[in-house]
Order: sequence, then structure tokens, then C-alpha cells
Amino acid sequence: MIDVERIRRDFPILGREVYGKPLVYLDNAATTQKPQCVIDAISEAYCNVNANVHRGIHFLSQQATDMMEAARDKVRQFIGAGSTGEIIFTRGTTESMNLLASSFAQAFLKEGDEVIISGMEHHSNIVPWQIQAGRYGFKLKVIPVTDLGELDMDAFSAMLSDKTKLVSITHVSNVLGTVNPVSEIISLAHSRGIPVAVDGAQSVPHIKVDVKELGADFYAFSGHKIYGPTGIGVLYGRKELLEKMPPYQGGGEMIKRVTFEKTTYNELPYKFEAGTPDYVGSIALATALDYVQAIGLDTIAQYENELCDYAISKLTQIPGMRIIGNSEHRSAVVSFLVGNIHPSDMGTLLDRLGIAVRTGHHCAEPLMDRMGIPGTVRASFSFYNTKAEIDTLSAGIERVKRMF
Repeated sequence: MIDVERIRRDFPILGREVYGKPLVYLDNAATTQKPQCVIDAISEAYCNVNANVHRGIHFLSQQATDMMEAARDKVRQFIGAGSTGEIIFTRGTTESMNLLASSFAQAFLKEGDEVIISGMEHHSNIVPWQIQAGRYGFKLKVIPVTDLGELDMDAFSAMLSDKTKLVSITHVSNVLGTVNPVSEIISLAHSRGIPVAVDGAQSVPHIKVDVKELGADFYAFSGHKIYGPTGIGVLYGRKELLEKMPPYQGGGEMIKRVTFEKTTYNELPYKFEAGTPDYVGSIALATALDYVQAIGLDTIAQYENELCDYAISKLTQIPGMRIIGNSEHRSAVVSFLVGNIHPSDMGTLLDRLGIAVRTGHHCAEPLMDRMGIPGTVRASFSFYNTKAEIDTLSAGIERVKRMF
């Protein structure tokens, strides 16, 4: 059972007001707020252990290095990876997917090959593959999305062929909240020897993820969506694949030896971590993961599902309400439109009532085209949200609707 009021006290920003109204923060799919322990971890690191990692023999450098590598092991444990060498720190899911697309394409893809993505992907799992397809001549194929907002699994199964070299799929849609059948997707792909990459930006904060249990070959997520700092993220990759992939960037740390004639690359994961890493971010991310684990991922999922169900039951009572995406399996996101009110107008007026929601295409323009809409209003939930806040959202939508 979640003690929401106690948890809310851990998040300083939740006590503030916006335009004289108590803040109702329902934009968690974009970024989550940070508990005081994460804020303190950042401050503590800069005040007491700030030194460049992996390069110094002095005490502070060694201490910072130890803390960063302990954070890497924390991530490994959190997602069930087998080795810290499979945990690459990045700036976030977007950089993780760009790294993957660039290095995987260089190692494994050529003209005539195919990579499968889906019609509900975030731009960060579309554009990097388009860029590499332009360079290497492979084809991008797209799994259709049904009217309910689910993947057409029959179409996906029919797409798999000897030409398919990778499937790259979102675990949870950032627009629809749909929880995709990733285990089934991986099983189908693996039956033909095809590796699978998973965008876990919207899943890791809400449901327990075990990459080995799933069988994922790659898995990416962002720290700032799981109560950690911005600018830190993770790409998990199976060691056998990562070892065959070339570095994404060149510079310090990703090398063993450099001469003007030849460079020898470092071992995993450092081969993919050129330059000074965000060691403070990794330390604070580990603190965020500890915080989440103390509450419990199963407990979080249960509570957030209750919030999501409650929100749908409340919002569907509003005349003219249209929920976008009605998958049977969904996470803590509700996207909607009301009558002919433009999403930006709805979001702007809700903001004046202290209610923070996200509006627009949510970096998923092809999905908007599929649904025949310009964008949505999106309310996304965290374990620090309450049913009372959903009541406030519902009342706010009713008030805006009367204005139109």
C-alpha cells in the first residue's frame, strides 16, 4: 500500500503553487519530479567527491570512480543484466537509440536488409534508423497500429523474413499508454535468429523490467523519467553483440592506446563512453533507483494502474471526451481530445488552473497521422499523484469546455 501523502513530502516541488493554484503535476511521461534524496545526492557529489573518473590516482578521483561503478552495478541489478560491461551510460534514451542505430548499422546492416519498428514509436526510435538507412541502404518496415492502439501482431509475424536483421520496438507507448507484448515480439524474432531492441523510456519507471527474462538484446531508458537527474541514461546490450559493434564516438576513455597509425579500443562498456561521463548523474540515478525499489515496482504498478483506471472513468463522463488509445494492457498515460477544442488551447487554460499536462504530437507524429488527429492532451501519472488531483483535472476540463 502506498502512503501517498508521505511520499509527496519527499518531493519539494509538489508543494509549490502555479498562478496561485496548488500545482497538479500530470506530465510525468515527459519527466518526473525529483525526491529530496536525489537532489541531495547531486549536491553531496559536487561538494565532496567531485573529480574526473577513471583517470586519476588521487583519492577523490578513485572515490568518484568507485561511486560511478557502484551506480553501474545498481543499474545492472535493477534491470537484471548479467554484467556491468553490458551497461552503457548515455545522456538518455535518445542518445542510447542513436548509439545503437549508428553502431549496429555499421556492424551488421547493408543494402537490402530490413529493420522493423512500429507505428507507435517515439521519434527517437524512428529518425536514427532513417538516418542510417540513408547511409547503408537498408529498408525500414513498420508494424501497423490497430484502431484500439495496439500492434497488429499478425502483420508483424508476416513481416519477419531472412532480410530482417533487427526489431526495434517501444515497450510502452508514450501517447497511448499501450503496453506492447514485448515477450511475444522477442520470442517471434528470436525464433528466426533476429535480435530485438526495446525502448524502455516509458516502462522502466512503471513496471518491473528484467532484460534477461524478457530476452531483450538491447534495452534503453532515461534517468529523468524514473526520478533521477536529466542528462543520464542507459543502454543495455548483450555482450556478444556489443563486442562486434564499433564505437559511437571517439575521444578519451574509449581507447586503450592511440598512435597516429592506429587506435586500439577499450573493453566494454568504456568503448562506448567517450569523454568525461556524467558521473554525478550516474550516482544520483542510483539513488533514484534505490528510492523506487524501496517503494516496490509491483506496488507502484498497482497504484498507478488504479489512478489510470480512475482517470478514464472520470474523464469518459465528460460529454465530447475522446480517449485516444483503448488497449486492454496499458500503463499510466491517458491521451484525449474534447470536442473541437484544440489540444494547445486546452493545455494552456488548464495550466492557468495549476494543472500541468502535455499537449501536441508528443514526438510521435506518424502515430498522430495514423489516428487522424493533430495531437492530444496527455495526462500521465506517478505514484505521487492522487485521485483528488484527477478530480481537479476533470473539473478543469469541464470549466475549459464551458468556455468554448
